[in-house]
Amino acid sequence: MLSLRTYVNPHIAPRSVMRTVMEYLTIIFGIFPMALMVNWVLLPHAFVGGGLTGICSIIYYLTDGLFPTLFPEYGGAIPVWLTTFVFNAILLLIAGYTVGWRFCIRTMVGVAAITFWYRIIPILPEPIIADPWLGAIIGGFVFGLSLGAVIASNGSSGGTDIVAMIINHYRDISMGNIMLLCDILIILSAFFLPIPERLMEQGTDPIYIQIKRVLCGVCMTVSYTAAVDWLIARFHQSVHIFIYSSKYDEIATAINTTVNRGVTVLDGTGWYSQKPVKVISVLARQPEASLILNLVHRIDPNAFVSQANVAGVFGAGFDKIKK
Repeated sequence: MLSLRTYVNPHIAPRSVMRTVMEYLTIIFGIFPMALMVNWVLLPHAFVGGGLTGICSIIYYLTDGLFPTLFPEYGGAIPVWLTTFVFNAILLLIAGYTVGWRFCIRTMVGVAAITFWYRIIPILPEPIIADPWLGAIIGGFVFGLSLGAVIASNGSSGGTDIVAMIINHYRDISMGNIMLLCDILIILSAFFLPIPERLMEQGTDPIYIQIKRVLCGVCMTVSYTAAVDWLIARFHQSVHIFIYSSKYDEIATAINTTVNRGVTVLDGTGWYSQKPVKVISVLARQPEASLILNLVHRIDPNAFVSQANVAGVFGAGFDKIKK
């Protein structure tokens, strides 16, 4: 008969506070690269990206020169930081009543951060990446990594990723795919926007320029969608580790107190030796696996260890089961 003992971690509370602090710091500073790509790549190239950023950039292009007194530093256009703040204020109410007010607080931090970074980072007259296709790929990828880090910290920069987070809260659907669907119509609208004079090329058909803008927007969106999914999958990847060691007590206690993961010790029998053995079973996040292996090597260099990736782990300390 198989028997087992479970070691329960008594040190969860101090780590939860530190984790919360780190998550808020990630939300605040993780948004910075996103704002950088918008003000240094997207707007100078006159791209229309997806989500709320795309909507705000459309307003920015359409109002160019209409309000020279109110917004002289933006050429009379309504700045992206202002429309971002206004739209997100509305979406915050929706997030509070659906996902929960705890998420709403994190979203408020994210919205404040993105508004701040948009405001203080100047919009370059010329994009930092001159080639539009390269700018779309690199800019989108950096944008996606930034957004993915924020989402992995249970936060949001506002916009359509709030919609994606709400849907993902109730259904186990890829957040990148949700945002991609929300972005298509916004990107296609770039075809009907006026072409900035700096993008006009002598002898070039305006329709070609409009199609190029749309395709660059699609390229940027696909790039950031792939980056979001990749980073979130990386954060949420879990592993199942089996450890065979005569020093199972020390190893189990070290994992429990240092990595803050529950440990189950199984009673087994080595069939060749016909001797009883202890098997430590641990479920952990992928980034925690190296720490666990280092602990095992330090305590018992001769321990036998197997590690396998698992498709999903649900329950306390991992993902919540969704309908």
